[in-house]
Amino acid sequence: QVQLVESGGGSVEVGGSLRISCAAYGYSYDFYCMGWFRQAPGKEREGVVVVYAADGSANYADSVKGRFTISRDNAKNTVYLQMNNLKPEDTAMYYCAADWTHRDLSPREWRYWGQGTQVTVSS
Repeated sequence: QVQLVESGGGSVEVGGSLRISCAAYGYSYDFYCMGWFRQAPGKEREGVVVVYAADGSANYADSVKGRFTISRDNAKNTVYLQMNNLKPEDTAMYYCAADWTHRDLSPREWRYWGQGTQVTVSS
């Protein structure tokens, strides 16, 4: 059974940095894509970034371009999200997702989800 486990969330001040991780367990070959999503209280879940295994390309939401970077460690079956210059509006629960087929920044239809890790940015 596939399991995604996020870690590394926490509290940081405005302008600070944080790296969160997502480790994948229970499968024997690469997902077609993996992504990070976030959901703030009272808001809908939104896509942050998706990375595609075939060519390593990534698609970022406009709100995080230039500040967030996704990376993968295939040997550890782990993806990371490096978040720099954090803003209060980045405060949210961050979720990792994965699928065997092409997905985009829409959270609909992704097959596997982690439980989330909280990121709080204070001013």
